[in-house]
Amino acid sequence: MPKAQVIYKLGAPNVMKWEELVVNDPAPEEVRLRHTVIGVNFADTYHRAGISHPWPVSPCPVVIGFEGVGVVEGVGDGVIDFKIGDRVAYGIPPLGSYSEVRNYPANKLLHLPHGLDDKKVAALLMKGMTAHYLLHRTYKVQPGDTILVHAAAGGMGLILCQWAKSLGAKIVGTVSTEEKAEVAYDAGCHYPIVRSKESFVDKVREISDGEGAAVVYEAIGKDTLQDSLDSLRPMGVCAAYGHVSGPPDPVDIIQDLGRRGSLFITRPAIMHYVAKREDLEWTARDLFKAIGDGVLDANINYEYALKDAVKAHEAIESGSTIGATVLVP
Repeated sequence: MPKAQVIYKLGAPNVMKWEELVVNDPAPEEVRLRHTVIGVNFADTYHRAGISHPWPVSPCPVVIGFEGVGVVEGVGDGVIDFKIGDRVAYGIPPLGSYSEVRNYPANKLLHLPHGLDDKKVAALLMKGMTAHYLLHRTYKVQPGDTILVHAAAGGMGLILCQWAKSLGAKIVGTVSTEEKAEVAYDAGCHYPIVRSKESFVDKVREISDGEGAAVVYEAIGKDTLQDSLDSLRPMGVCAAYGHVSGPPDPVDIIQDLGRRGSLFITRPAIMHYVAKREDLEWTARDLFKAIGDGVLDANINYEYALKDAVKAHEAIESGSTIGATVLVP
């Protein structure tokens, strides 16, 4: 019988229990797949701990995770686009990827292009699709734009820096250590800032000739949101897609947005940007091309056995990791 990391009560990393899990035959319009690699995202820690997030978590017992690569083992009635043996990938809910085997909706599944490595795709798919909508849709980055990327040496930040550089942006990125500053710089961040040593607001103003950033990709939350708003140019965009330091305080639309220069703030979430099949396919197609063309490097620095997912979460939450983490069944 296949195994999974099952959670019976939300909480600390050790609430995940490695045990056997019954996986039924796929329902109509579902595919049964066996994972080869599972992507780990910081949002997984929110789901495990019960922290507020746009994606709801089903009542316990529950298996978390929403990114994986694998091989089709069975198809339900009505599935015509996938067959047994196909290499496939996904990067959006429903949750359940922390498992050896699972069922998944066929209309959200993607064919894995020939020649792309399973681990690389598992590390890049969800974060890469997120970077795609952040850079092309939440705010369409233009050549010469000054942008601010928080947590620039994290798995998500490194992808944003690489892709934004290819679009011609000038990138200021925040990090927590000098080591991470070097990593961010190597990924394309022109001006990495150690937040404890230098003001990112001042650096943004300096390199933009006082104008401010066109967009801030805000992943830290409570500790940085107000300064992020101070970094923006008039009518700039704050894309608050994460909050690793905790949910930010409420925003006053008059004081925080209006008086700072008619600013825009949004809490984007991938499931809204790829809700339509054509948007999902477009986003994945652009991402797979960027991977194949060498624009994006997965930066996989941590690999754990799926049975050791507790250790992976402990490492991520410590703030010491650089780059991407994957789980291997």
